[in-house]
Amino acid sequence: MKKKMISGISVVLGLSISILTGCQQAGDSVKAPIEHENQSASHEESTNGQQTTTPPPRSGSTSAPVNPAPEKTSLGKVTAVRIADFQSGWIGGDGWIAKTEDGGSRWNLQYEPKGTVKQLFALSNRQAWAVVAKNAEAQNELSLIRTEDEGKHWSVVGEMPTHDFLHFVSDQEAFNGRWGTTNGGKTWTKLSVPPNMIGEPYFHDRAVGWAVTKGQDAFQVQRTMDGGKSWSVVMTKKSASLVNGVLIRSAGPQDAWIECIGDTGMTQTSYSLFHTADGGKTWQTVIAKSTAGAGPAPGFPMDYQNGPDIGGSSPGPLYVINSKEAFMGAQCMACDKPNTIGWTLDGGKTLGKGTVSLEGYGEELLAFADAKHGWWFVTDHEKPSMMYATSDGGKHWNLVHTFDPPKKQ
Repeated sequence: MKKKMISGISVVLGLSISILTGCQQAGDSVKAPIEHENQSASHEESTNGQQTTTPPPRSGSTSAPVNPAPEKTSLGKVTAVRIADFQSGWIGGDGWIAKTEDGGSRWNLQYEPKGTVKQLFALSNRQAWAVVAKNAEAQNELSLIRTEDEGKHWSVVGEMPTHDFLHFVSDQEAFNGRWGTTNGGKTWTKLSVPPNMIGEPYFHDRAVGWAVTKGQDAFQVQRTMDGGKSWSVVMTKKSASLVNGVLIRSAGPQDAWIECIGDTGMTQTSYSLFHTADGGKTWQTVIAKSTAGAGPAPGFPMDYQNGPDIGGSSPGPLYVINSKEAFMGAQCMACDKPNTIGWTLDGGKTLGKGTVSLEGYGEELLAFADAKHGWWFVTDHEKPSMMYATSDGGKHWNLVHTFDPPKKQ
């Protein structure tokens, strides 16, 4: 799909945008399938001088016990994933949330929300949250639900302020773009961000945050260390192309991975990925993907070519494990098998590239337990979603589950 980006420390930098560079297809090394079982807008109010958002009152019980999966429920197109460990984790789709305890061979339906699951986040195998959109057209009708008992029961917490990336730092404190909560998502407080911001910011915690801002013929990365009260420029890049989108992830208070999305043309999108592990004092260019149809990578001159990249022709999901290790998807929508993958194990100094290309013209999703063990989902608008797993850091992938075909629109 065209994006955006993933998640990462949860990723999902996720937000994939399609581009073409005339990429060649790599040889497949995917093993045969393993046998498996088939399967209202928030309002704002002023509280002590701070702007908060409080969900409207709801009627009825907000807790839903687990029931046996009805036969009519179809685990179709996968729209969100969150790994707890290599054997367990959650996925979601249109009207369903399911969990695995055996590495993805079997998925058990746990809950049927009224809407599409847009994001999943977990602090452990017991605690998880899901962002649910009422329908595909709804821009603000987002609800937050949670489980505290491994998914046996899910309850509605409240309304979500935005579609931005959600991450919890404790069972009560979380961040959603420029919004923060200290009561588990019941209410949200708007945080201060710098002017001329592009895309969404990322707050690692209540003190440290990152944002990208627009300048003249350049863009800047800015950092706050006081919860948004003040911001300082930590990187300025002259750029021949505009930055049209931003995805930020962080693995620590000194760590940031900044993905800048450039122009799109001829199904191609140029993009750049930068990394710092010292609070912005020094930066490593991880990816600088210029394309013939979309021009130079953001942060580079018009004639810039041959920067580091992982193939494909658009950015896929970004999943950050720590300040050294991250996995990145790539897509080539003009290719028969659009989905490829790459990684870095040294903070972006060098890149590894997978030798597998996978079918699927929808969004690809990544989730990793560590640098060796991870899941890779590829989706399609007409064909079933497929789940693959690796135990050697992405060198080889096993097909572990084929889902039901997506619902017809």
